[in-house]
Amino acid sequence: MIFRTALAFLAAATMATAKTNFVLIFCDDLGYGDLSCFGHPTIHTPHLDRLANEGQKWTSFYAAASVCTPSRAGLMTGRLPIRNGMCSSKRRVLFPDSAKGLPKSEITVAEALKGAGYATAMVGKWHLGHLPDYLPTANGFESYYGVPYSNDMDRIAGKGPKGREGLMKPKSEYWNVPLMHNTEILERSPNQAYLTRNYTNQAVAYIEAQAKSEKPFFLYLAHSMPHVPIFASGAFSGTSHAGRYGDVIEEIDWSVGQVVKTLQAQGIDEETVVVFTSDNGPWLPFKTHGGSAGHLRDGKGSTWEGGMREPTVFWGPGIVETGIVHEMGSALDIFATFLDLAGVALPEDRIYDGASLAPVLAGRGHSPRQEMFYYHGSELYAVRKGEYKLHFTTKTEYIGQKPMKHESPVLYHLGEDPGEKFDVAKENPKVVEALVQLAETHKGSFTPPESHLEARIPRGEN
Repeated sequence: MIFRTALAFLAAATMATAKTNFVLIFCDDLGYGDLSCFGHPTIHTPHLDRLANEGQKWTSFYAAASVCTPSRAGLMTGRLPIRNGMCSSKRRVLFPDSAKGLPKSEITVAEALKGAGYATAMVGKWHLGHLPDYLPTANGFESYYGVPYSNDMDRIAGKGPKGREGLMKPKSEYWNVPLMHNTEILERSPNQAYLTRNYTNQAVAYIEAQAKSEKPFFLYLAHSMPHVPIFASGAFSGTSHAGRYGDVIEEIDWSVGQVVKTLQAQGIDEETVVVFTSDNGPWLPFKTHGGSAGHLRDGKGSTWEGGMREPTVFWGPGIVETGIVHEMGSALDIFATFLDLAGVALPEDRIYDGASLAPVLAGRGHSPRQEMFYYHGSELYAVRKGEYKLHFTTKTEYIGQKPMKHESPVLYHLGEDPGEKFDVAKENPKVVEALVQLAETHKGSFTPPESHLEARIPRGEN
């Protein structure tokens, strides 16, 4: 199903006013099974557990893609990356030598809210273009503090052990990543052990400042962790039963607690919706430095469930009804949801791939999302409708296998088999036929534009 320009529900107008604030907390490479409220036995996340108990825990919530850049493009625009050139099968993410970023023709959720009178700020990892024309400040955010791409990029030649060993025994000086304020580089090779804490301090300061303003605000807090190389500050280093990775997740949980504590201290918690989710699944080849997809199959980079289904929590006293939601949702829906809660109409000049979840958050309706399209780069690998998911091509990521194109697509019932172990295509030929037709209709509904991920800065100019 393609969700078009009109908002699906009018009920949201009675749930929240245009004064509703939004805090979107986004992790990098967090696995479905990495939080205690999603089943991890040794990582303790009491602050997120509390939010899940007081708000809504979504058990079937999807990232827009299985790697960083296209996933974030979908989050920011409410549109599949295949529609706006923010995906590629040749270069699957943006790099420090990338010449482009999110197209200017795209409307971000920050731009839409800013146009409706919201204050906007971003803290953390952007990864939608590091050049001035593509930074957060060119995409609706009034301020930006953070690292513009992944923390393992800009590796300095000759620094530290080569290859994966340097990622498993990391030091911040191995990477020349920039820490930025707006469009200026504050420093290179910042101490990554303090990234989570610094991001948190920036977020808290922003909330405190905005609480004194009459303007509602949108804060996008995008952590660089737990993308490798992983670092935790001294207060958390060596404290988790789950080792270094557990230290990192527990510090992110602390960060969530600081944000919520600040909202409460400023008396604006009942005017604010907080969303916590991630860009894609765990980076499994890094063993104990990567996360866990729990009972789901595979991880980051793949279109198996472990690559795109994310642990997700919505919280907002008086706005979000307590409960567990087993229906489908996606980061693609956040754009429409925030605009709906803010009383802002969706732009009418383009097709959206998300719809408002506001009625579900209020406990007044079902999710409008019945379908999910799983892209690997620019190629559609799988499609889900209801409980059934059909794979046309499968690939286990990051360990060398080539894509396997299935002459006869494989089918899984995700209700009975969320781990995608048992192919039920032969028993359900009509379901297979219907999903094949759904995929063909979807692919025939648009012409993909030129990719923005493939253009490179000429050597010597970056």
